[in-house]
Formats: sequence, C-alpha cells, structure tokens
Amino acid sequence: MALESAEKVQQLTGSLVYRDGLRFRERMWAERLVKRFIDVTASLFVIVVGFPFFLAIALLIRLTSKGPVFFAQERIGEKGEVFTLFKFRTMRLNVDDGIHREFTRRFIEGRFSNSAVDEKSSSVYKLKDDPRVTPVGCFLRKTSLDEFPQFLNVLRGEMTIVGPRPPLAYEMEHYQDWHKLRLAVKPGLTGLWQVSGRSAVPFNEMVMLDLYYIEHWSLLLDLKIMLRTIPVMLFGSGGF
Repeated sequence: MALESAEKVQQLTGSLVYRDGLRFRERMWAERLVKRFIDVTASLFVIVVGFPFFLAIALLIRLTSKGPVFFAQERIGEKGEVFTLFKFRTMRLNVDDGIHREFTRRFIEGRFSNSAVDEKSSSVYKLKDDPRVTPVGCFLRKTSLDEFPQFLNVLRGEMTIVGPRPPLAYEMEHYQDWHKLRLAVKPGLTGLWQVSGRSAVPFNEMVMLDLYYIEHWSLLLDLKIMLRTIPVMLFGSGGF
C-alpha cells in the first residue's frame, strides 16, 4: 500500500475528522450497529472459550514474577476520551518509564539511536531487549497474548476489535495536528498497522494506515484485517 507521499498525507487528512468521520458515524449507522454486535459477540466468545487458557497465562505470570496479573493503564480513545486499558502484566514492578518516553519521542519525531532501535535492522521501530520486560512478558508481547484482557474494554464499549491503537497521554504531547486525526474513531485491538508490518512500520506511516482505514472503513475491511491478524499472532510477526 503506497501511502508514503506528502500528497497522500494531505489527501487523507484535509478535513477527515469532519468529512469522513461524520460519514463513519452517521451514514454508516447500520453497519456500525453490526460492528458493535460483532464486537460484543466475539468478545464474549473469546472470554468464555479462552478462560482456561487465560488462567494458565495468569498462573505463569504469578509464578515467574512478583506483582499483579493484570496491568491497567490510562489511554486516549475516541475524540480524546481517557479510559483504562487492561493487559496481562509483562513488566517487572516499579520500573521507570523514562526509557519508553524517550523512545516514543524519537519514534514520533523519526529520530533514532542505536540504543533505541535494533542494531541489526534499521527498520525495527520497537524497543528490543527492554530490561523492564520479564521473560514471560517477552513471549506474551511477541504473540500479542498480553492484549487479550482488552476484550473487556471492547465489551465496555471503550474499544473495538478493529481500529487504531490507543495512544498514551505522553505520546500525544509529541503529535502534530494531523496525527490526532487517528482519534476520530474508537481504538481497536488490531488494525492495518498490526497486519502491515507492526514494529517495522515508522510512525508517520502507521498514522497514514490508520487514516486510510478510517476513510475506507467497511465490515469487509474489518473481516480482512481480523483474518490477517491470526498469522501475525501465530508467528509473532513484527512483535517484540
């Protein structure tokens, strides 16, 4: 998907929040109702069927590191609304988030050092060998299993299965105005970014993928993204 030109950025942004955002909210109300139905039924199915598996993950976390099983964190959702996002804990307790804050700033600004990006590949935009992450946490992150508690966020209506990932507040401190257009819709568990390279995608391209999704959203596109998410999880593509 060629979304890298300045012309494409201008085309996608323009008046996206007011034009395409309104189309998404009003003209497609029936499809949005179906989307919400899919969110609720799929989340209930995953939570009920996967409950024994989630218990095994919880036990593994408790046996290998001190602290709670779940990690709760404030994120920014649709229209800038703040909500609490749930994950399986992958980090040790009482760690300093300074290393991630600095990486986030460099990632958004497009500036990296050898300590921030994998030294063997200039196309990996994710902290590797993060000392804050436990061994079990590394596996959970690579396979995205740490994200499964977010089905609770989907049930609560704070997230959807397919949509842009919700940013942290300190990430938004470095956003340009056009970056904020990705908040025009509800954040998701998976999206075009996750199935288009994930951590191999630079920030501006990630935002453009989100804007492309918002502008071209359909139930069929959601289905395609969900199907493409399965092999990404199984093989840990782009996950660290």
